[in-house]
Amino acid sequence: MGKVYEFLANGFEEVEALAPVDILRRGGVEVKTVSITGSRLVESSHGVPVKADLLIEELGNADDADLLLIPGGMPGAKNLKDDSRVGKMLLRQYEDGKRIGAICAGPMVLGVLDILKGRRATCYPGFDKFLTGAEYTNELCTVDGNITTGKGPAASFLYGLRLLEQLTSPEKADEIKKGMLLDELTALH
Repeated sequence: MGKVYEFLANGFEEVEALAPVDILRRGGVEVKTVSITGSRLVESSHGVPVKADLLIEELGNADDADLLLIPGGMPGAKNLKDDSRVGKMLLRQYEDGKRIGAICAGPMVLGVLDILKGRRATCYPGFDKFLTGAEYTNELCTVDGNITTGKGPAASFLYGLRLLEQLTSPEKADEIKKGMLLDELTALH
């Protein structure tokens, strides 16, 4: 099934962080949220306090991770970008050929680490300037090998489902999608 860690910093975007966690957990994937703040309580970009499962100090080097996640939101994504511990774990994950996901402003963290060089990627409009060496797709969700990127809040469910599909199966992702009534979102168009 896989083990997933999602890094949280003050200023993270709630939907982009929690929708993928919810989808993955519904699909039977073990997901732990990891605070980089020194406190388990992390404040979102809209002032919502969320209690993380772990402090980054408790995580070790995350070698058991099948997937590392970076949510968007500002200044959350910048706070993650500026944290050397997060950068080291992401680089190790990338060098080991393991999965990484980032959404909205989050892909800039991967861009500054040169993880996106020669890859296709998406992000929130305007943050594409930080995707060093990447081909910007402007898609809601882009999967390129072991890297999955999402565009922004509206992409959170699709992004979560694509990650679940990779860690489990297309059938499991479809089951969760149907159970969450996500097929009905097309009625909004």
